Amino acid sequence: MATDKQLQKKQARDVEKAPQAAVEETQDRPVFVPFTDIYEDKNSFALFADMPGVDDKNVDITLEENVLTIVGHQKAAVPEGLELIYRGYQEGMFKRSFTISAPIDRDKISAKIKNGVLGVSLPKAEEAKPRKIAVSS
Repeated sequence: MATDKQLQKKQARDVEKAPQAAVEETQDRPVFVPFTDIYEDKNSFALFADMPGVDDKNVDITLEENVLTIVGHQKAAVPEGLELIYRGYQEGMFKRSFTISAPIDRDKISAKIKNGVLGVSLPKAEEAKPRKIAVSS
């Protein structure tokens, strides 16, 4: 069985290999950049970010001056009556920002997190939606 020192060294190496944000935080925990997929159709953008261990109470989303920022804090629970002897990952926080180039209808933005995947719907404002222009002769 591995010693506590060996486990700490392995966890430190695992954290070094994980993608991290270049952000200085006041907390003593790693900051990870969540892997993200972004889709667009004529009416909206959809963003999906992998944030394992984050629930709806521990995620913050802001849109300020066309910069969308998502922040999620992991909260790993230990099942009642059990003692944690090894964790395969180090708890931390997720943080990522995106510059939005198209006008967004801020009143219709919605977000949902399920099974560690955050989904954010960003409907385009009417002036940003493509429209067909009639040509007369």
